[in-house]
Amino acid sequence: MQLFPSIPLADWKDSKETLHRFAQIVGKVRLAAGVRRNHWWNVPYHLTGRGITTRPMGLVDGNPVFTVDFDFVDHRLVAQSIEGGSAAFSLLGHSVASFYDRTFEALDAIGVKVTIDHPHPFDIPGDGHPFGSDTAHATYDPVWVNRYWQVLSQVNLLLEKFSSGFSGKISPVHHFWHTFDIAVTRFSDRVVEQSPETDPVTREAYSREVISAGFWFGDDAFPEPAFYSYVAPAPEGLADQPLRPPSAQWLEQRGSPLAVLRYDDVRTADNPMGNVLDFYETVYQAGARLAGWDLERLTCPGGITDPYA
Repeated sequence: MQLFPSIPLADWKDSKETLHRFAQIVGKVRLAAGVRRNHWWNVPYHLTGRGITTRPMGLVDGNPVFTVDFDFVDHRLVAQSIEGGSAAFSLLGHSVASFYDRTFEALDAIGVKVTIDHPHPFDIPGDGHPFGSDTAHATYDPVWVNRYWQVLSQVNLLLEKFSSGFSGKISPVHHFWHTFDIAVTRFSDRVVEQSPETDPVTREAYSREVISAGFWFGDDAFPEPAFYSYVAPAPEGLADQPLRPPSAQWLEQRGSPLAVLRYDDVRTADNPMGNVLDFYETVYQAGARLAGWDLERLTCPGGITDPYA
């Protein structure tokens, strides 16, 4: 498998938009059937050797323990219960509406009854159509979807490597069905006071000071894949801090600085993974220093906290 294979947004945009909505449907099942965790850690997907998984959920309203997995090798959705029930169907040939129907048929077949409160896309600009009536998004190219999973898998392990150097509170590496990115977030214990107008999703996600590192596949606002990192709330002077490698840059997003390293710039570098790790580390060091984090206490070289190991 090629390291960081090409995945230009324009070549699979229609498939990405369909898959994003598929992922939101199953993600909302996870939201309804799982245990609530701080900062929405219960919501995202995790990587498997064949795709992405909800992880086990259930024991709510009489449901068995169950999982729902996307298999991007054989291109199937697989629902399984701890009692041995299993139901699957092909991901090919579905609109969002037909995928929505088949997903709930599969859950019913394994004895799971789940109701999602708002069966509409979440925060996808310009799309308020109910999942059950969306026949416009119906493109699924298995070649590009498999490529998406390959890239996701590689970035997942890269973020795990980056995570290993921090001993404080840190999220898992997880794939969000909200923004269709993969990220890991480091936290301080400093409470962030937010305005009463802030929506509840954002309030919980950013209730503490954070430094986040991740990757997205591109969207209409930034139509190319890129690695990114940010500090929230952003300390004064953050956007003036130097970044490595030289191709990285600060952009403004929603009034705050966002560090961006374009995927295609990394692909052609002599040391692609080293460049990305260096990028994440420069943002972390700058943000943590400006925000007053105890860098020495939080360091964890090679994932080890025991100084005698």
